[in-house]
Amino acid sequence: MKRSQFLQDLIKQLSPQLDSISYVYCTVPRAKYGELEKLKPIVSIAELEGLTLVIPLEHAKTEGLDYYRVFRRITLEGHSSLEALGLTSVVTSLLAERGITTNVIAGFYHDHIFVPNDRSDEAMAALKELASQPDG
Repeated sequence: MKRSQFLQDLIKQLSPQLDSISYVYCTVPRAKYGELEKLKPIVSIAELEGLTLVIPLEHAKTEGLDYYRVFRRITLEGHSSLEALGLTSVVTSLLAERGITTNVIAGFYHDHIFVPNDRSDEAMAALKELASQPDG
């Protein structure tokens, strides 16, 4: 299936950047936004079960919070749109084909992909390869 020119242009501008910080997902029952500011969350989502936070690994360790796995953030530096149809699907499909788990957070200016710490170099190589491919 041929991608639209708009989508192809977005892919060429991906410019993935790997964050040097390791992150974890934690959940804190009955917490409210702002109460855990000292943990420096880069993402927080209110769920029925509690407040889910994406925080630096070191902060989780310091506070003794449980977490399952360590992730690294890859920011797609090319300016995206909240309405960019298909970009997230292309990226997550590419990484899924390689068996790399992805958790995507869409910011206003960029998409942020959290991948397992031990697969981050592989994910970066795949994304750079995708961005360098000719139209297709």
